[in-house]
Amino acid sequence: MTDGRTGTPATLQASLPGRWTTAWSRPVGWLLDHVVYRTSVTGRSNVPATGPVIFAGNHISFLDGPVMFGASPRAMHILVKQEMFTGFLGRVLTASGQLPVDRRGGRAALTAARSLLDAGRCVGILPEGTRGSGAAAAINNGVAWLALNSGATVVPVSILGTRIGGEHLDSVPAPRRRLHVSFGGAINVSRRPGETGRVSMDRAGTEIRAALARHVQDSIQRTGQPLPHAESPHQRHEAVAGTPADHHLRKVQ
Repeated sequence: MTDGRTGTPATLQASLPGRWTTAWSRPVGWLLDHVVYRTSVTGRSNVPATGPVIFAGNHISFLDGPVMFGASPRAMHILVKQEMFTGFLGRVLTASGQLPVDRRGGRAALTAARSLLDAGRCVGILPEGTRGSGAAAAINNGVAWLALNSGATVVPVSILGTRIGGEHLDSVPAPRRRLHVSFGGAINVSRRPGETGRVSMDRAGTEIRAALARHVQDSIQRTGQPLPHAESPHQRHEAVAGTPADHHLRKVQ
């Protein structure tokens, strides 16, 4: 039995986060962007009005996910490392429909994200995986796996201002700071005839990374807001995750 609107099996629909989860939390995201901070948002017209979308954003601060969530013209479910799902914050994340990621590996987050995309919803991911300079010099292949296996459109998202200069990775931006969120041109990736799953995923990952890196640089030129300094690798944190480790993706091609 399938849902007449989405074609998704009814049993799968029942296991997905309810649509109400993002309905109540989107106004909270808007308040964060436009009351707590002053966020300029551009490129909303680049986001498809219907169908599954993967929002792939650069990652400089633990606020990137919430800021992207509040700026988007469509509701999304963001992949967040499972360690954040504790206490009051964990209840908020669950109630707002966010997805826990086990950074040690496993497929649960990918499976849940694909199910949401198959149901025509949107998923947010920060494919750099850890907070750094946000230049998208490297990403993990989870976003490519999702795009290839769901057929979802990928929208690169540039997030600037949530961390600036030499601020610590755990710093909280002062209220009323100017932030910038820009949604870039949508891209689609697909397997080519004769390609193995691994080759397709690596190529798609390269295409997505290049589009995101290019969009970030374009946003820097347009806004005049530079990226922050990257801290040394041993100081980097994984507040909002990309996906489980890439070697697990090889098993689910």
